[in-house]
This record gives sequence, C-alpha cells and structure tokens, in this order.
Amino acid sequence: MPYNRKAIAPWSTEREQGIESATVDSNIETPQYLQPIVDTGVINKDGNWIGNTTSDRVFFDFQKDEAIANGAEILSNKVVEMYGYNKLNIGLKVSRAGDYNFLLLFGGDADNNYLNLNPINTSGQPKATIRTDSSTNAFSTLLNDAETIGADVWNIFQVNDMDGFNIKLKIINNSGGNADIETAIQRLV
Repeated sequence: MPYNRKAIAPWSTEREQGIESATVDSNIETPQYLQPIVDTGVINKDGNWIGNTTSDRVFFDFQKDEAIANGAEILSNKVVEMYGYNKLNIGLKVSRAGDYNFLLLFGGDADNNYLNLNPINTSGQPKATIRTDSSTNAFSTLLNDAETIGADVWNIFQVNDMDGFNIKLKIINNSGGNADIETAIQRLV
C-alpha cells in the first residue's frame, strides 16, 4: 500500500545553508511503495540490448546418423554456443546396445575461427579447472568418457562447467556392429 512521507528537498535553499530542519516550503512528498519489476536484460556499453539468457526448455539440434560402423565416429553438424549456459544435456538414442565414447571438441566455424582466434585446433578438447578440483588448479577435460547404452531409448547425460565454450560433440561407436545414432542437446543456465 503506497504512502507518502515528507523529506527535505535536496535542492532547497535551507539545505544549502546547512539548516537540517525543513521550513514550510522546502518539504516534498515522496511516495513510498513496493513495485514488482521484470528484469529482461541490459543495455551494453555499445548501446545494444542484450536479453537475459534462459535455459532451453526442450531439446533441439536433433541429428540422426545411420549405419555407423563399429569403431567409426560421428560429429555434431552444428557448433553449440555455450556463452551464458553452464550445463549441457546430451540426449543419445542408438539402435544397437553397447559401448559408446563421448568427446567434446572445440567448435570452429566454416573458416576455422573460434571467436577472434584463427586457426583453432578443432580436434582439441576444451579443458577447465573443474569447480570441485579448482584448489589444485589442474585442468580437466570436460568430457571424454565411455558409456554402455541401451538400444532404442533416449539416454541423457549432463556436462557441467561449460560456460564460455563453443563445442562440437564427437561420438564413437564401440558397440560391436553398425548402429544408428541420434543426438539432441539442451543448454541450461
């Protein structure tokens, strides 16, 4: 519920003279109330509007690679930009149960640029000091792991500490035979 209070006008002549008590004409009414606001972003130093980053509500960037031979690999078609996102969910569905290796690689554009760096080692793996290990300052690969996957169901894997990387996903089929591999991603703030 709004209410008004009286305050000394900061520009009044009485305040300028050092008089703390207000005289009749130097008071102003100041409304006091709570008002909800919605923070939708900021205007950056260049004067451009930058909206707040929010988590993806659904998986996207679906990709299906068919009849991938045992020992062969697939790469995601698109570079995943993780600026403002901390976690990456990877959805994986395979037609043949077995072992699959996951790796994250640096994602460069068509001209092999990574932001303002050229050339980038697109076969290199992003590394960071993982929060739980930050006291040792040891760099750890963000994702290089093998998992046993069941067939014909979606499996979801989450990778943490991804903010600031442009990446591509590499999956190696070690299931013992040909497999269709479907992937999708979701980014979380």
